[in-house]
Amino acid sequence: MTRRTTLKDIARETGVHVSTVSRALDPQKRGSITEEVVDKIREAAERLDYRPNRIAFSLRKQKSMTIGVMIPDITNMIFPAIVRGIESVMEPLGYAAIIVNTDGNSDREKRLIETLQDRGVDGIIHTAVLRSAPNIVEVAHQGLPVVTLNRKVEEADIPYVINDEEAGIRQIFELLYQAGHRHIAHLSGPADLSTGLLRQQAFLAVTADYGMARDDLVIEEADRFEEAEGRRCTQAILSRAPETTAVLCANDRLALGAIDHCTRTGVKCPADISITGFNDMAFLDLIPPGLTTVRIEQFEAGAQAARLLAKILDGHADQVPRETVLPVSLKIRNSVSAPRASKS
Repeated sequence: MTRRTTLKDIARETGVHVSTVSRALDPQKRGSITEEVVDKIREAAERLDYRPNRIAFSLRKQKSMTIGVMIPDITNMIFPAIVRGIESVMEPLGYAAIIVNTDGNSDREKRLIETLQDRGVDGIIHTAVLRSAPNIVEVAHQGLPVVTLNRKVEEADIPYVINDEEAGIRQIFELLYQAGHRHIAHLSGPADLSTGLLRQQAFLAVTADYGMARDDLVIEEADRFEEAEGRRCTQAILSRAPETTAVLCANDRLALGAIDHCTRTGVKCPADISITGFNDMAFLDLIPPGLTTVRIEQFEAGAQAARLLAKILDGHADQVPRETVLPVSLKIRNSVSAPRASKS
């Protein structure tokens, strides 16, 4: 049986003290050693096929060096970039991510949180929380570090990273308005999610600024951020307000469902109706007609949430703000044009 390489073996190979080898191989401590020495030790460790004893490390440090990453829908294409952003920060620090999928179900979320606790994760990045989330609030109150991403919990002081929802809705509304649209409906996300509520509130605020009476607005709320709900809500909007010339959707999947409903019923986008999204998930440029949307910082959002969690894990929770808001930008493609009446 081949003997496992130890820190002493690397120290002997490189001619430095064992404690120096230990610091050089610890991402959180190697800053006290010159880059030349760190590179020398890491090269020797790789050559000798050194693998750290994580069990011994966990017992010594009382850390598992794992974090939980909770996502609401593994099929949603915005999450791979977010997870990559998280790993870009946590992996160099020596942490591995355990990714779990809640399906937006509170009971499943509770079971998965318990599973992550049983695995001894050092913290959780939660991208799937409801505005009221007693499961994760209880865990945070018990002392497990938690950061929420894309959404926030209202009844707790859990740090969160969100996008500038108001700026995004305002930019996309103004694009539609400047194109000549005056009958703009909002296909809203679920109000029990902070993203759904904040984007709906932003729509109400910007329409008020443009002098549109609230009673005249057409708002249809989806039960989930999914294509099927986009189809259902678009049908409801056009049945209720056939004069609608534009649908401002609360996310891309709702918008794709809206376009699909229109295509099936002979309504052309954008010739007959303009449709917009929010998030700018992958491959939108490959799906006709090309969705105009609001681009959020997906990779950077994951990285920022991970930086906050890393600070907490490093004992600097007092330096972590409760709210971090990331900028958004417009991504203009081909799903918006002037309303047909303006063209004629």
